[in-house]
Amino acid sequence: MEYLSRDYESNVQRFNDLLGTERCFDMIARDLCIGNRRARIWTIDGYGDDEVIERMISFWLSLPGVPNAETMQDFIAHYVTFSEVNAEKDVEKAITSVFLGKLLLLVEGYDACALIDAKSFPVRSVEEPSSGKVLRGSHDGFVETLVTNAALLRRRIRDPQLTLEGHRVSEKSHADVVICYLENKVDRDLLEEIRRKVDAIDARSISMSQESVAESMMKPQWWNPLPKVRYTERPDTATACIMEGDIVVLVDNSPAAMLLPTHFFDFVQEANDFYFPPLVGTYLRVLRYVVFMLTLFITPVWYLLVKDPSRTEEGLHFLAIAGDYEVPLLAQLLLAEFIVDLLKLASLNTPSVFSNSFSMIGALVLGDFAVQAHWLVPEVLAYMAFVAIANFAQPSYELGYSFKLLRLMLLLLVGVGDWIGFVVGCLIIVLLLATTKPIAGKGYLYPLCPFNGKKMLSLLIRRPIGRDNT
Repeated sequence: MEYLSRDYESNVQRFNDLLGTERCFDMIARDLCIGNRRARIWTIDGYGDDEVIERMISFWLSLPGVPNAETMQDFIAHYVTFSEVNAEKDVEKAITSVFLGKLLLLVEGYDACALIDAKSFPVRSVEEPSSGKVLRGSHDGFVETLVTNAALLRRRIRDPQLTLEGHRVSEKSHADVVICYLENKVDRDLLEEIRRKVDAIDARSISMSQESVAESMMKPQWWNPLPKVRYTERPDTATACIMEGDIVVLVDNSPAAMLLPTHFFDFVQEANDFYFPPLVGTYLRVLRYVVFMLTLFITPVWYLLVKDPSRTEEGLHFLAIAGDYEVPLLAQLLLAEFIVDLLKLASLNTPSVFSNSFSMIGALVLGDFAVQAHWLVPEVLAYMAFVAIANFAQPSYELGYSFKLLRLMLLLLVGVGDWIGFVVGCLIIVLLLATTKPIAGKGYLYPLCPFNGKKMLSLLIRRPIGRDNT
């Protein structure tokens, strides 16, 4: 560690070199005279709140002297009007604070500097996220600024037990991570486990925000596509989780909040379930369960049945393929899977002004023309269209793509081993579910394993809003 000295010139030179005053055009430095003492401030252009800084400088320049200020802490107590300020002697911490947006004030005669949190980050409006929209309820969403996100939670939970615990991770990014929980309801063992994993993050950079934090906290399971973390950009969803005793992790520069602990069955819940009456919410939840199962098994089971024409003769003739086809059926199904993903990727990179035209061209070229060219049979297109639409019935993109990979595995195993391959594929899926290790919590399949009947029933049936209002 390197600490400041009382030599003003050497301190100024050290800060100029480390902050890159001469190298970086956006590093603003200015010399002042505060009460007949030399002083200098550093801040990053675009971070500092100009109005606040101007008011502080005008006050300092009008001071005839600084009596009763033997130390920097005394100077702060008497002559710094801003509320968020602290004295710092550690050079490295001071430098990091400047890059986090704080204003650094160095005054002659002190062996410490003042770090004033007079920053104003660029921030977008708290508009509703594009995914997870609701017909009723609030239409605001998290943004990339932690202070704004914290305010959205505070606005909903006006309880002194709400704790927003700050941590800083990464050697280069020094990214802020906030653990949010209710002091009187949180599971203390779970909280300690998450604290330990956040503090143990060993990453030089958190460039991918919440994904970098999540992957640094979990054990490597690259072969397992099932999602280990549930995300939300909705403040009301995060609030409900906190009120139930769960933990929400916010990461700076990301609007996605991590909901911990995450269990597999949590993915069937959605905000719309709770903005409708209990009976309607229960219907939507059951429908989502059915759709989950169909997206995973509908094409492998159909392919298993139509592989052998004799299987569709007795009562299942409506599943049979009417026309002839030259491309193998398995190849058609795989091709259709890839085409759906191709359309998704292309739509992400399509300018909004061309999106409607792109949708029409994509549907014509890859739909009707593919059938006329004998690449695909109409039945394959119908089943894949259902799967593509059904994937949007649940809000988790990670779960949708994990089901896609598992569905592809089932198709390949059915193509190789028929019924035996299908059974082996189902056993592999069960094995993956049983061996998936979440970041923290009782287990991935909780409340099924370990079994908790009350919790399991609440996942199947949308209960009326009770005393906890969650």
